[in-house]
Amino acid sequence: MGRDPEPTIFELSQPGRSAWQLPTTGIPDRPLDDLIPPIHRRMDRVRLAEVSERDLVGHFTRLSHRQFSVDLGAYPLGSCTMKYNPKAFDLVAGIPGLADVHPAAPARCTQGWLELMVEIEEALCEITGMAAGTLQPSAGAAGELTGLSLMRAWHTAEGAPRRKVIIPDSSHGTNPASVTLGGYEAVTVPTDERGCVDLEMLRKVLDEQVAGMMLTNPNTLGLFEEQIVELAEAVHGVGGLMYYDGANMNAILGVTRPGDMGFDIVHLNLHKTFATPHGGGGPGSGPVLVADRLVPFLPGPRPVRLATDGSQAVASEAPDFGWMIPERSIGRVHSWHGNSMVLARALAYILVNGSDGLRRIAELAVLNANWLRVRLDGILDIPFDRPCMHEYVMSADSLQHETGVKALDIAKRLLEEGFHAPTIYFPLIVHEALMIEPTETESMQTLEALAAAIERIVADSRAPGGQERCAEAPYCTPVRRVDEARAARHLIATFDARSS
Repeated sequence: MGRDPEPTIFELSQPGRSAWQLPTTGIPDRPLDDLIPPIHRRMDRVRLAEVSERDLVGHFTRLSHRQFSVDLGAYPLGSCTMKYNPKAFDLVAGIPGLADVHPAAPARCTQGWLELMVEIEEALCEITGMAAGTLQPSAGAAGELTGLSLMRAWHTAEGAPRRKVIIPDSSHGTNPASVTLGGYEAVTVPTDERGCVDLEMLRKVLDEQVAGMMLTNPNTLGLFEEQIVELAEAVHGVGGLMYYDGANMNAILGVTRPGDMGFDIVHLNLHKTFATPHGGGGPGSGPVLVADRLVPFLPGPRPVRLATDGSQAVASEAPDFGWMIPERSIGRVHSWHGNSMVLARALAYILVNGSDGLRRIAELAVLNANWLRVRLDGILDIPFDRPCMHEYVMSADSLQHETGVKALDIAKRLLEEGFHAPTIYFPLIVHEALMIEPTETESMQTLEALAAAIERIVADSRAPGGQERCAEAPYCTPVRRVDEARAARHLIATFDARSS
């Protein structure tokens, strides 16, 4: 059975109760009309809950304990890189010299922030093999639209605007959405028998209307694109640009770089690759890095190091960092300077790990994924059964035909085993897909426990009554199974938690 439902904050409300009190000052009361003219006041009272501080804190703490998070257990959500976030970097984001600075403060008063932003841009350029970048985009999808806008600006400046962008059939869902939002037509190329882009099919759709190709490497099947150099040469051969979706950068840190593969535009998800908290809508950060020829088009203003000619009497009197708007800038893509606290966390993560530590992250992420792949061999189908990178895709297709138990049922049962579910039904080219990304932060003991849990669920599904048990799981969560189709169609939905 599920837990007893938590009352709403309004059900806890008692008239006259409050979570605060003001000291007695001896200052006489004044009529509200003397302070705020009636024309500027609402006439009806705002309905607010009246609760004590103790009840307020208890309510939200109990709600927080009903959520699954990376601090509670393994979160093998493929393609999302939900890894543990070291708490030391939260301290960095709370430093008053960073947290208390207004974004509109002049450059001479924000030299520390400007230095931080310049340093992380330089570090990200070194990691990706790019020349320069913008820190403004607030997450991956914002980075994609920014990258596509840069692509459009470059082609327009070349006097040859184009209308098509190529994406693989296994791409992230944001890729076709961003292509459409960016005013392009999405052209899909299929996956070959090894789980990579079909190079010959790509060549068939290339023409002078192709603005570029969006691709992540490793791809969303968790496999490295073995012909990435040939893919890039083919796209460049018709004058297109290569766009790197950085969602899977966790797998190649310090090992190889998108710039070395032939990419011209790269967006990174700092909240995935560099361990800053994310989920539930944010906070994210999606910097975009570019090759030399695209630097003049970057959004502005950009934080930069200021050149000095050595002629100043006292060098410290001149600021070392300032703002610059690129020559042919596409303009702002975010208010102020992006999600800056995420930048601070990510730079701390990069500096603490160093180049050797970042490479070790990639190596362990790949090792963990391959260990799980081999451990679960024969338990579920593995459509592309070869060494993977940081994640891999299994399928419950055979199990569904045998027992009726689906990928969704396995995912719900895993909640009862103390694990968040992997990504399911993605990529779309794999039927009944379960996409697992253990990340580098999980131990061998945790990986074995996850594998054993999946093994038990599959075995139980074949036992008498197993299909029914799986179909109705989970039993131990506050809300068991919501009507997802209804939620998608009706964004404002109500339900009775007690009957769920």
